[in-house]
Amino acid sequence: MDKIVIIGGGLGGLFTGALLSKEGCEVVVLEKNAQIGGGLQTFYRKGTGFETGMHLLGGIRKGGSIYKLCNYLGIMDKISLRDVDHDCMDQITYLSDGKTYRVPEGKENFIAYFQQEFPEEAEGIRAYVEALYGIVDEIDFFYLRSGDSYLYAHREEFMWPADKFVAHYIHHQKLRDLLSYMNPMFGGYEGHTPTYIHALINVLYINGPSRFVGNSQQMAEALKGIIESNGGKVIGGDPVVRIDIEDRMLKAVHTRKGKLYVADRYIAAIHPSALLKLTDSKAFPKAYRNRINEAPNSYSSFCVYVIFKPKVFPYINHTCYYQNDYGMVWHYDRYDSKTFPRGFMYITPCEKNQGAYASKMIINSIMPYSACEKWAGTTTGHRSKEYEEWKREHIEKILDKMELLYSGFRAKCERVFASSPLTIRDFYNEPEGALYGLHKDCNNIAESQVSVYTKVHNLYMTGQNVNLHGFCGVPLTAINTAEAVVGLHTIVNKINGYNNGG
Repeated sequence: MDKIVIIGGGLGGLFTGALLSKEGCEVVVLEKNAQIGGGLQTFYRKGTGFETGMHLLGGIRKGGSIYKLCNYLGIMDKISLRDVDHDCMDQITYLSDGKTYRVPEGKENFIAYFQQEFPEEAEGIRAYVEALYGIVDEIDFFYLRSGDSYLYAHREEFMWPADKFVAHYIHHQKLRDLLSYMNPMFGGYEGHTPTYIHALINVLYINGPSRFVGNSQQMAEALKGIIESNGGKVIGGDPVVRIDIEDRMLKAVHTRKGKLYVADRYIAAIHPSALLKLTDSKAFPKAYRNRINEAPNSYSSFCVYVIFKPKVFPYINHTCYYQNDYGMVWHYDRYDSKTFPRGFMYITPCEKNQGAYASKMIINSIMPYSACEKWAGTTTGHRSKEYEEWKREHIEKILDKMELLYSGFRAKCERVFASSPLTIRDFYNEPEGALYGLHKDCNNIAESQVSVYTKVHNLYMTGQNVNLHGFCGVPLTAINTAEAVVGLHTIVNKINGYNNGG
């Protein structure tokens, strides 16, 4: 029985740990924060819980890849979920023309809706969506197929810039913009983001998203329960501060509290640059270090949290997007305090026994790290008055926009507070507060993501910097990482066999 130490107790570390513990490995997960979960973490203000990251869940409806994975692990009955509105999974409002689009879920419904809105583009819309699904069908790991190829042997469009892909099928400028509205879900950059990422995220949500009922922490606790039931441990509040590497083998892991962990194999579920900081310069080749340290990160977010007064704001069972104008969706990386926010996403999270009214709201506006970089030397709880004033100004800018959408919005709020890219950096241990890890660039894809395997023979990577980020990508990558330990296709075949009644 292999002993496994996993550095990082976020979504990737917990799923990888759960899979390996089910394979009979002795697993220890080490998380720097007292609360495990990474993007699954929930925090509380005045008794109200807020999710920090996992607001939308794709692939977890029956038959989806994440459903099959969770069913195999035995945790579907330990998490509470709710599907979004079938006739409106997403609502997109543009201030410039006052137009609101209500996008339904389901491939054919999605096509029919946009064909109705833009009849002159009917043929292109059909071809575009068929191409989305065709590209995703080429990715075996998305459908839990036992294929060997992830990024290679694909159609030409696979590695096009996503904006070029949309424009190839769609001529109407507004429609091009609309069909790119999910950009904030994957950190889309004009001329750089690969089409396959655009396709994966779009297909994932077109097929039907869900949301947690209660909070996202329940998923972290369910995965922890699997690891512990198989004899493993999940330890929070004791960050790894050093790893010992000799002759391309990891020998031991040291924590802040002075604990020493020795295993047969180790898995890093953290940003690769954070991993490099744990060891000396000789452990990894200089070229590898330079590539990781110089690789650009995805953009971050300014997030506003609202606690409503009782029974004043309706619960909305879908995600809402706001845009100042068309033509901005590919330029979220550009920041100007005078025009912030150009757009944002907002949701009313679902409570247990959810009624007609919302108790809270989360508003996410994309923001590059450079917007608050002047306070980079500070830490949470120890920032300056100037920073707090800056944060308050940005809260007010977002509330101004919410007033345009919902007259009297401020009067409905009991309490409002916010987090910045610095908050994300400090709590997630993500350089520059990167929401999606390394920025994926179709012009140099090999340089913008990392392999499951490292230059250290018994050290593996998992998490959002390998393959794909998010609630679907990270768990599927966990399968890849776990199979690097126990054997190719071993776990995928078991998952499929279990779900097929085998």
